[in-house]
Amino acid sequence: MKSFLIDRYAKGGALRFGESPEPELRVNDVLVEIRAAGVNLLDNKIRDGEFKLILPYRLPLVLGNDVAGVVVRVGSSVRKFKPGDEVYARPAQGRIGTFAEYIAIDEADVAIKPNNLTMEEAASVPLVALTAWQVLVERANVQKGQKVLIHAGSGGVGTIAIQLAKYLGAYVAATTSTSNIDLVKSLGADSVIDYKKDDFEKVLQGYDLVLNSLGKDTLEKSLAVLKPGGKLISISGPPDPDFARQNGSGWLFRQVMRLLSSGIRRKSKRLGISYSFLFMTANGVQLEKITSLIETGNIRPVVDRVFPFEKTNEALDYVQTGRAKGKVVVAVK
Repeated sequence: MKSFLIDRYAKGGALRFGESPEPELRVNDVLVEIRAAGVNLLDNKIRDGEFKLILPYRLPLVLGNDVAGVVVRVGSSVRKFKPGDEVYARPAQGRIGTFAEYIAIDEADVAIKPNNLTMEEAASVPLVALTAWQVLVERANVQKGQKVLIHAGSGGVGTIAIQLAKYLGAYVAATTSTSNIDLVKSLGADSVIDYKKDDFEKVLQGYDLVLNSLGKDTLEKSLAVLKPGGKLISISGPPDPDFARQNGSGWLFRQVMRLLSSGIRRKSKRLGISYSFLFMTANGVQLEKITSLIETGNIRPVVDRVFPFEKTNEALDYVQTGRAKGKVVVAVK
């Protein structure tokens, strides 16, 4: 099958367009003919080798972490899906590969595609929506009336997280650039901070949760926004010892994670704030709940651009600029 692969880690390197074997179908798998694949900054970071210690892939590797398509075959133990079903998913981290014509995914990680979305729109959803769900619902347990700050409100995670936080009944603030203020307001943000003009840490206070997807400076400034007992959850690092344990890492790697996050954990603890790092995981049941919110109109995906399959490298380059509003998608078929 045709696919886009990496043969070695290289910062900013192009993926190789070539042939790779059709994936092996395990007893609990569905084989999906890929119609569209979401493009994420995670793809760039894997290509660049930034996660090679956390995610030790065997190369060559077909890249891609979001998919929408049609089930063409199912494993002998599959009960939830049948050939012809239109589905979407974020494959398990060890089984990525959506920049291709086919992918095999465990049925536990798959959900029926929302009936009001195109394949391209559906492919934009799983990774970012599951990230928002796992931060806001699973980790933070956001309640009605709480105050939530979401950084990079016009980005892939931000556009979904704003809508989900509003659905949960929170008061939502978001940071964004001047050109994206109207978009972020249209998604439901109650307070929008233009980071080019204002310092969010001087404007906001008394927040229950900050969802950080930016760098170290933003992470540390976010502490000033939170009240004692608040939560600072970062999806961009630094990883903490709890993540290392959940990842099944050995003692040495756990110590490295402890060291990397020691500064922000120490500062958080001094202020009575909890810091944690979240690396989202595939979850079909959670994706089904997200589907319901999409079909009822509570969440809508934001797609910036759709690239043809042969321009997958251009799509990755565009994501790398950081200027995309919402998500970038590759139309595979």
